[in-house]
Amino acid sequence: VQLQASGGGLVQAGDSLRLSCAASRRTSSNNGMGWFRQTPGKEREFVAAINWSGGSPIYADSVKGRFTISRDRGKSSVQLQMNSLEPEDTAVYYCAVARSAWASTPRNDYPYWGQGTLVTVSS
Repeated sequence: VQLQASGGGLVQAGDSLRLSCAASRRTSSNNGMGWFRQTPGKEREFVAAINWSGGSPIYADSVKGRFTISRDRGKSSVQLQMNSLEPEDTAVYYCAVARSAWASTPRNDYPYWGQGTLVTVSS
């Protein structure tokens, strides 16, 4: 499975960005998908995830109320709408396909990863 993430860029605090990720294999439509992020020197951290049908989204506390994950049922793609961005959101964002049909937080639940897209939020 190959994943292609896009939509990153340089924005100011308070702005919005929308990330998109498409998976190469149709079978990914039966799997949960998620977004993680990483900054230099830190571990990759969970941001948001959604189950195979586009339901039951879960979020990290740090982004709850500002970010929205979505996907169309039966599609091998996922989006992350990021509003009210803060400088602390600056990171490389990675999309991933889960091993199961469900949304989950542990990185080890995701065997397939995209190449990452850089989001930079200036103050």
